[in-house]
Amino acid sequence: MTDIFELLKGNPNDADYKKKGVIVQGITGAYGSLHAKQMMAYGTNVVAGVTPGKGGQKFEETVPIYNSMQEAVDGTHAKISIIFVPAKFFLGAAKDALNAGIKLLVAIPEHVPIRDTMEALELAKQKGAIIIGPNTPGIMIPELIKIGIMPSMPFKAGKIAVLSKSGTLLYEISDALTNAGFGQSITIGIGGDPVNGTRLIDAFEMVKDISDLEGLVIVGEIGGDSEEMLAQKIMDLGFKKPTVAYIAGRAAPKEKRMGHAGAIVMGTYGSAESKVSMFNKANIPVAKRPAEVPVLLAGKMQK
Repeated sequence: MTDIFELLKGNPNDADYKKKGVIVQGITGAYGSLHAKQMMAYGTNVVAGVTPGKGGQKFEETVPIYNSMQEAVDGTHAKISIIFVPAKFFLGAAKDALNAGIKLLVAIPEHVPIRDTMEALELAKQKGAIIIGPNTPGIMIPELIKIGIMPSMPFKAGKIAVLSKSGTLLYEISDALTNAGFGQSITIGIGGDPVNGTRLIDAFEMVKDISDLEGLVIVGEIGGDSEEMLAQKIMDLGFKKPTVAYIAGRAAPKEKRMGHAGAIVMGTYGSAESKVSMFNKANIPVAKRPAEVPVLLAGKMQK
């Protein structure tokens, strides 16, 4: 698997350390331009934009715009891209990026057709690349690099990894952690579509070996079995870092979609009870409300 920290942070001995280049696909659209500006203001090194037909122009007077990802990658050697295009154009944009050599693709659009997501994931697998999303708020190492649509205020550099299916809860729980003195080493928004390029278990694999990791927060939701799979993986590996969880949608009626496309419970499959039970089995306490997460984490870290 591609080393996500090498992509995001680089080698401390390299001249471009802490300045990893990011290409923004759809940079001239209203949504893409807004968040490209915000990423740049945060310190993210946006090195190029791609909008077919607008090659040769400049974004914010400094960032070159290319017609294709191949031109952008050839011109910048970037390995990271973020996609801001309507869902119906996602597959074409993803193929353009992956075939050009992008190794980390952050997919913002929601309601991408499942077949398109599956096709993009197969190509990413062939190319040895990572897709975060679709329907993700993005990924960030606080105070270093932000690739996504999350506000910067809730996050602070630290040593707790946060993996979340929900964007809003990622912000809320990170804010609670920050206010309690727990900064974050990395935060990853898994995405709310039924099929995701990076599942909870995949994100765990990316962060579990961080050298100075002190704790892990898992923000799940009803629907599917990704939380149960992750809990089993944590047990199988004997992962010992303090870990706590929160499950959204406990009060949701069964067999009715609530918010995210993947958040639907059929019978007992995907229920909050199933997830809480599995986390408890893995010795992972589950908060009843977001504000309780740092309290439980502090308790785990004192043991």
